[in-house]
Amino acid sequence: MDSFFQIIDERRSVKVYDPTVEIPRDELLHLLETTGKAPSAWNLQHWNFLVFDSKEVQKRLLPIAFNQQQVLDASAVIAVLGDLEANRNVDPVFDPAVAKGEMTQEIKDVLKGQIDGAYTRPGYARDAAFSNASLAAMQLMLTAKAKGWDTCPIGGFDPAALAKEFNVSQRYIPIMLITVGKPLQEARKSDRLEPMNLIQWAE
Repeated sequence: MDSFFQIIDERRSVKVYDPTVEIPRDELLHLLETTGKAPSAWNLQHWNFLVFDSKEVQKRLLPIAFNQQQVLDASAVIAVLGDLEANRNVDPVFDPAVAKGEMTQEIKDVLKGQIDGAYTRPGYARDAAFSNASLAAMQLMLTAKAKGWDTCPIGGFDPAALAKEFNVSQRYIPIMLITVGKPLQEARKSDRLEPMNLIQWAE
């Protein structure tokens, strides 16, 4: 357990990367497989990842990210996309459990009814895409740190330009970019607000 808290304590948003360091695709795949174990509503896994791991594609991404140099110098950049149609994952998510006897067809039908009802509510699909994909984004950053890589979440980019330039399906909405790499300089430790000022006890 100590190592988990050490990872939490040592994770920083690194913005200056060594541009000579490459990350193997099998390493990226392992990071993303672990990321995919993040929790999600009904286990629908409302995320998709667009991976930039060559300088050629990172150069195309650079102006979309308002020319932030870390986008070019990082070993890779992961665009975290939220799934606006995660309700379409019902069968691929639940059918294996039904086939293995871990879930009855009746329970699946109840869950499907809940999901169908939720996705008829205005704004639900977008809210769910953002909240659940953000869980995966945090898991990615912690997983990367545990494997010796540093990261930085980036909200400063043009989502529409990203979707157009890289042919992102309208099913997905860009949530954030995450740079991954090795730092050239130590990231600044940021102060935190006093926790008690951020906590309210319900009565």
